[in-house]
Amino acid sequence: MSIGLPRGYLFCSADEDTGRGNIVNMPTEEVFTSPDRLRVNGRVYASKPLLHNSNMIEDFWLEFKDGKIVDYDAKKGKEILKGIIETDEGSHYLGEVALVDYTSPISLTNILFKNTLYDENASCHLAIGEGFPECIEGGFDKSKEELLALGLNMSHEHVDFFIGTNDLEIKAVLQNGRETVIMKDGNFVEV
Repeated sequence: MSIGLPRGYLFCSADEDTGRGNIVNMPTEEVFTSPDRLRVNGRVYASKPLLHNSNMIEDFWLEFKDGKIVDYDAKKGKEILKGIIETDEGSHYLGEVALVDYTSPISLTNILFKNTLYDENASCHLAIGEGFPECIEGGFDKSKEELLALGLNMSHEHVDFFIGTNDLEIKAVLQNGRETVIMKDGNFVEV
C-alpha cells in the first residue's frame, strides 16, 4: 500500500498543545498526520477487530484507488463496515495515518480494550474519514476549501482501524526519491 502526504504536512502527537486546546488522548503512544486524500493506493488488512457503535467488525480489508475505497470485505460485520464507508463522500477516503511501536506499553498488554482511546495506542492505525487541520502547516488558519485543495479529507466520520503487526515495515519516500525504512518489525528504526 502507498500513502502520499499533502504539501506542508506535519506529524503531531496527541499530547502537544496545538494552540486550540490539547488533543485528548491518554495515554498517548502515537504520532499522526493526515494523508493526501487522493494519494492512497493498494490494499490494507486490519490487524485487530474494530468495535464500532457496539458492533464488531473482524478480519477485514480495504482497497484504495486514487484515495477512494473501491472494494472491501469482512468476515464479520461487513454491513457495519459498509455503513461507515457510505456515511458521506469523505468517508470513502482516509483522514489519518498514525505510527505506534508494536512494543508500546498498551500493545504489550495484549488486551483489546474495545475503546479507541486506548486501542489506538497499541497499534499503527489508519482512520476512515475526517482529517486533521493541525497536520498541515497553518491549517487552523485555512478555510475548509483551502484544506480540501491541499488534500485534507472532510467527513462526518473518523473511524480508526488497526494495521500494526510484528512484521510491519514502513518505508518513506523522500523528496529526492530515495527510500528510507522508518519502521521495521513493527517498531521505529533507530537512527
